Amino acid sequence: MDKEIDPRVLAVFDEKRLSGEKHTPVEIISKMGVFDARTQAASSAWLATGDNVIATVWAELVSVSEDGHWFYLESLDTHRRLGGGERSDTQVQRAKDRLQLLQFSLDEERPLRAVLQANRVPILTIESDKAAKVSVRVADDEEWHVALWDAERKLAALVRGPRGWVPSEADITEARSKGAVPSAAEAAAESDVSSDEVQVAAMAYLVKYFSSYGYRAETVGSRLFGYDLEVSDKKGTTLLKLAVKGLGGGTRSFTLSAEERARAAEGHPWRLAVVTDATSTAAAHKLYKDGEYESAPGLELDL
Repeated sequence: MDKEIDPRVLAVFDEKRLSGEKHTPVEIISKMGVFDARTQAASSAWLATGDNVIATVWAELVSVSEDGHWFYLESLDTHRRLGGGERSDTQVQRAKDRLQLLQFSLDEERPLRAVLQANRVPILTIESDKAAKVSVRVADDEEWHVALWDAERKLAALVRGPRGWVPSEADITEARSKGAVPSAAEAAAESDVSSDEVQVAAMAYLVKYFSSYGYRAETVGSRLFGYDLEVSDKKGTTLLKLAVKGLGGGTRSFTLSAEERARAAEGHPWRLAVVTDATSTAAAHKLYKDGEYESAPGLELDL
């Protein structure tokens, strides 16, 4: 979204966007040397021909220092999204792949080719908005490089232009706020949330969710029925029997009890309900029936 981009960055972005031939996001990375670009379009970093690293740089999050240096603050926390909330397994893997390539660029002292990207939705919701799509990508003619890599604080800085400059602490603080880059302390605080607290939050979320549609959601987990929440309509007809599992904070996995597996085998109306980001405002859920729940995120299967 253009209004989120620093005017100095936007001027360069627009000049590049409005000059020359128009290319799709896939065509741009293909022309930069990314092999089989179409199948890699969803990635945010690529190893191109000649072992050149190309990385997406979100134009909205490019900061400009007082002396005119462009830099992009990169979170090294692969599990948390911009703006907060847990990433899905796919998002975590993409984040790890990106950081691996950035570290390769750093270790080999190789320059980065940047693809400046603007988006159709606010940048801090880009990973949690299923409708989010790339608005515009442009290839930056200037080289970038990894100027800072701080594993302890879980952040790195990508800088545009010659080596030798790194952002000051004031620059980092401002950029961290702008990009909602989580600090190590915030990540640690989130991981301190107990599994019981996550489960309570997951139950509360589902009760509120079904109640908002006029259904009755009754907690029954203490009765050891093999499910935790019974959802019924206004006439009292049972619609769903939910085994509820919450993920978030320090809770990244769960198991199913023998009772829950037995109920699953009985079929409808039993469902596994997995609530992700249970303790945050980004909480969301998905239901799984028997034959599907093995693929649920976070489930630890008995071997």
